[in-house]
Amino acid sequence: MKKYAVRRLLQLIPILLAITFLSYGMMRIAGSDVVEQKMENTGETVSQEIVDAAREELGLDKPFFVQYFSWLCNLLRGDMGTSYVSNKPVFSTFVSKLPATLLLTFVSILLTVVISIPLGIWAAVRQNKITDYVIRTASFIGNSLPNFFVSLLLMYLFAIRLGWFPVISKGVSLQSVALPALTLAIAMSSKYLRQVRATVTLLTISIGSLLGGTAIVESIFMWDGVGKMAVDAINMRDYPIIQAYVMWMAIIYVVVNLITDLSYRFLDPRIRLGGIEQ
Repeated sequence: MKKYAVRRLLQLIPILLAITFLSYGMMRIAGSDVVEQKMENTGETVSQEIVDAAREELGLDKPFFVQYFSWLCNLLRGDMGTSYVSNKPVFSTFVSKLPATLLLTFVSILLTVVISIPLGIWAAVRQNKITDYVIRTASFIGNSLPNFFVSLLLMYLFAIRLGWFPVISKGVSLQSVALPALTLAIAMSSKYLRQVRATVTLLTISIGSLLGGTAIVESIFMWDGVGKMAVDAINMRDYPIIQAYVMWMAIIYVVVNLITDLSYRFLDPRIRLGGIEQ
């Protein structure tokens, strides 16, 4: 088991390195220049000398591979760079958004369990009866609706019409997290309530996407997590923030998949006795 775990960890190194290279490369061929955009946003006409000086200050005048290896070395030392927009360290900016995303993840998972397990058991007990058909239909509809549409429906009903929750999130609080968490829980519950036995395993896989932040839902409800941070960074061409988000997503998915893989080998004797245990 230990040898297998070490081998799997070593296999992840080239994957993560490839992700860093691809993400950094795509940022540089995105078709827009962050310096020129910042200058345009000021509304002032600047000379080419000022633009060149700004590019040199950000290190954008160097060859691509020099920029990449410099960024990678800094990343391995824990330095994610400085935001092009706020001029603040990317790491501290990123960490400041984590509590909101962690709260959203926790509440979404909790609501998903509360919704999917009881309904799944109820549908199994009442199999092929009217209750089962109703739950099946609701599951199909919930799984078909896009998150942005569910967000708007919940916002209209519970925030605008009933006034139970704020339309826009007011800080990191349970009242503000209720609607975005319910939006995510409806989508996940619709997928999992027909598979109650596997719900815990499926939820483990979903934690990766939740921790990464569901960008659309966070942006609609103005929930100040890493997903909204990424959308704002994309709109402002804040490449260091975008690259930090991509790395966060990659690490989360890799770690969750690794933990799931190791858990299967630990919990299922058929995998360990199948002649592949090393």
